[in-house]
Amino acid sequence: MSTAQRADPSRAAQPLLTTVAIVASCVAFVVIGALQALYGPAIPALRKDFGISPAVAGLSLSGHFGAAVVGVLGYHLLRERLGHRILLGASYLLMALGAVVFATAPDWPLALVGTFVIGLGFGGVDYGLNQLFAVAFGRRSTAMLNLLNGHFGVGAIAGPALVGWLGAGHYPGIFLGVAVVCVLILFTLGGVASREPEPVAEATSGTGARVAPIIAAFIGVYVLHVAIETGVGGWEPTHLETVGFAAATAATATSAYWAAMTIGRFVVVPLCLRFSAPAILTVCCAGMAGFLLLATLPSAAPYAYFGVGLAIAPIFPTCLPWLNRAVPSVAAAGAYVMAASMIGGVAFPPLLGVVIDALDVKALPVVLFALAGVCLLLSFWLRSNAPDPDGLTATNPGSAGTTRTSEVQT
Repeated sequence: MSTAQRADPSRAAQPLLTTVAIVASCVAFVVIGALQALYGPAIPALRKDFGISPAVAGLSLSGHFGAAVVGVLGYHLLRERLGHRILLGASYLLMALGAVVFATAPDWPLALVGTFVIGLGFGGVDYGLNQLFAVAFGRRSTAMLNLLNGHFGVGAIAGPALVGWLGAGHYPGIFLGVAVVCVLILFTLGGVASREPEPVAEATSGTGARVAPIIAAFIGVYVLHVAIETGVGGWEPTHLETVGFAAATAATATSAYWAAMTIGRFVVVPLCLRFSAPAILTVCCAGMAGFLLLATLPSAAPYAYFGVGLAIAPIFPTCLPWLNRAVPSVAAAGAYVMAASMIGGVAFPPLLGVVIDALDVKALPVVLFALAGVCLLLSFWLRSNAPDPDGLTATNPGSAGTTRTSEVQT
């Protein structure tokens, strides 16, 4: 027997998020999704404005992601001391400040500082809201996290579309608009509880010895699925052109893949109320593997990659509440997996490039299929070894109607 930490019911009656705060959180995820996707379309204008090479311009994205990891870990370390309301407010202000600096910078070094400041706020908002949604809705948390992260995809699609509509040269105005939205969101923070309910000790069925392997398995799932996500997103156009598709068709198929990442999260929301997180993860990992195997057939590849996007989409938001339930005594578990996934998203694309150089771009789906196979094995292991005491059970869909006192009250 081991002692786990569970929410104190005497303090759980206070809602963590009001309706206004929930809506504002979804808007915030549209904003961070757009921010992440804006750098690439802005590169031509950045090169023109600052006289830099494509590789140097790409440092904007590297600086953003590097700072985001710091933001995630910093938020976690300060969460108990300062609480969600103050840290989210600081994160929104950092994003606003960084966007203003980036938009008005007279030289490239100062613009890079702006991307770093944006990244700090980005990491804080990403971690803070995901953490709140993971615990605020009881058994509906998985569904609500998919809904929240679906709005990230909306922003990731809308940001580049806005650049395409206005023109890359108008990127300063777009970043200034982002800063204004971040400031407006500050006025909704009164609907965010400063602190989560204090945990109380509760005896559980002996998971203490398995905590480290469970966290490691979740980190593996997060890193590998993000590696597959970025691998497909970065190399799909090249692979499709290599097997005979026109450049325009390859670009359209890649856009459809990213759209599938958004669609999948919205589609899975009602399914999360009927099926358990372990069941959803297993199906998603099997789907990734199956569609990547299908992508080895040239004629089916564009459609297979769309299927890969649908399968990947629910993994990130579905696993986070399950992780919190599986290792409730490790408050840093969520920060570990989110930081690891961000690092993997930055580190894996160059590694994949080395592998493809050594083999051939036609081997892309086979290489990613191998990663998906490892994900599938990890999902089976987690399903057997990581308890999900408060999650739904696939054999009892009706339990979705049961709520807990820690759920949001609207």
